[in-house]
Amino acid sequence: MQTAPPLHDSLLDALPQAAAILDTDSDRLTAANLHALRLLDLDDPGATPFLSLMRSEIDLARMMSFIAEADHRGEAWTRDITLRTLSGRDVQCELRARSLPDAPHRFMILLIDLAELDRHFRDAETAELHRAGLGQWIQAQGFFAELERQNQLILNAAGEGIYGVNAEGRTTFVNRAAQEMLGWTTEDLLGRDIHSMIHHHHVSGEIYHSHDCPIYQSFRFEKINRIEDEVFWRKDGRPIRVEYVSTPIYDQQVLAGAVVIFRDITERKENERKLREAITEIADLRDRLEQENAYLQQTIISERAHHDIVGDAPAMRQIQTKIALVAPTTANVLITGEPGTGKALVASAIHKESDRSRRPLIHVKCGSLPRELTEAELFGQVRGGLAGATRDRPGMVELAHFGTLFLDDVDELPVETQGRLFDVLQKREVIRLGDIRARHVDVRVIASARGDIHRAVRAGRFRQDLFFFLNVFPVECPPLRERRQDVPLIAAHLLRLGSKRLNRDMPIITEGTMNRLTSYDWPGNVRELRNVIERALIVSTGSKLIVDVGADLRRGPAVAKVMTDSEMHDLQRNNLLAALRETGGRVSGADGAAALLGVPATTLYSRIRKFGIKSAEMSD
Repeated sequence: MQTAPPLHDSLLDALPQAAAILDTDSDRLTAANLHALRLLDLDDPGATPFLSLMRSEIDLARMMSFIAEADHRGEAWTRDITLRTLSGRDVQCELRARSLPDAPHRFMILLIDLAELDRHFRDAETAELHRAGLGQWIQAQGFFAELERQNQLILNAAGEGIYGVNAEGRTTFVNRAAQEMLGWTTEDLLGRDIHSMIHHHHVSGEIYHSHDCPIYQSFRFEKINRIEDEVFWRKDGRPIRVEYVSTPIYDQQVLAGAVVIFRDITERKENERKLREAITEIADLRDRLEQENAYLQQTIISERAHHDIVGDAPAMRQIQTKIALVAPTTANVLITGEPGTGKALVASAIHKESDRSRRPLIHVKCGSLPRELTEAELFGQVRGGLAGATRDRPGMVELAHFGTLFLDDVDELPVETQGRLFDVLQKREVIRLGDIRARHVDVRVIASARGDIHRAVRAGRFRQDLFFFLNVFPVECPPLRERRQDVPLIAAHLLRLGSKRLNRDMPIITEGTMNRLTSYDWPGNVRELRNVIERALIVSTGSKLIVDVGADLRRGPAVAKVMTDSEMHDLQRNNLLAALRETGGRVSGADGAAALLGVPATTLYSRIRKFGIKSAEMSD
């Protein structure tokens, strides 16, 4: 095999591309530079037939045609041939062949790897873009630098924070006020993405993407944005509330970026928040005072507000002692007794002698509250909390804040309301209907019950936990028939009050009239006695009190009345229904209606069917 002259070897090694000498007579590469050996995965260029490196027969045919063209014209090139190296790697090349002078059938072949050529092209394109971008950056930087130089005194004298960003969102200048408000220095910010440093998150912690940022929209969509309440983040991680204007700026009619002018409004927003809270507090206080005034007016015009606790019976002296003991404390009090025995007077006396006497006694008549409005009356409501609620309104519990809450006839409350009331009183927090904000309440609770509250607890009509909460200090008001010696004192007291109110001379009560008053059982207790005295004052025109005793006082304790069969039927049915309601509809058992009436359960079931009593009636 002829070898290539040394000159050819030197030329091949000097070429930056893969190059080789092909002898078509022997189908061997007589010489190859290092680039060609690496491209074709060859150790010895002459050891392998060149045509064996063709990937397919089509490539072999194209190579034969390529060599024939080079032999005929002296040179040729193609990109249609794919080589396959000895390692099995396909190489897509651009082949360029030129015949060697004075060497028939020998050609210098350049093998240009198209994949590497493509990489070089992309690198060149990237470099060009980089050079162009760098040029634009230098131009924009120069523009902003000139802008800053021309206005340096104005920028640093301004009280507002001012900074510039170029079209890539990178900081170009920052004035002194902006540095002081943000805690960042010029060295920290220049050339940096300022959004990622001071505007990256909302106060809620949600990420603030730059494509949502009004500042970036200024130079992307060429629009002025005015934002009244957003957050910038200081270098120390503390947020400040800001309002800002972002304005696009131009360099010779070419959009260069934006200038941002901002103001720290943290203190202003805090003052606005405090003002809103103060206004809300004032409005709440006004509502409370209006409601308190309404309750106080109601108390003033109520006759019982003029009545003191009158009586010298041992039971009344005991009550006076209990009032003196419990009033200075904060203990809850449960007052029991028949209607008209003066439970409200005892509650008022406890409040007047307590440390809370300068605050109102809020009197809640539980038995008279509309069932559907009970919770709104007790706990309050906000506008829209209930149908027809047009304004915020505090409840009675809230009105009793720092005062005393008197739950009169508490055993009349619905069971579902008792549960929420217990929760409010125990936690000392009330939430108005329709609201989510809990309001602290500090109340002293006095409750009264007209019925047998212990039986109500056993029957499940009164919550046991609420009973224990209220029954810290029990006070029982005896009926008037058990302290008849107090009737003259009470009658004289009521007569004095009534005469003053009617603006007339007080008549005297004769001994005979007083005996009749004392011998009567007074089922309505003091309330009934008061009505009798007031009626007597109206009809008495002389110096003596003429008591219109009526049938009840004339008859004394009891006079049988003849009733029709229909009346007897209604009486029996109503009595049976009352027993069922008393026991919550329970028929049998120790706490059932049968035991209460003293009849077998089977008999009671027969009577229920006989009178046609439905389950719904038992719970009314």
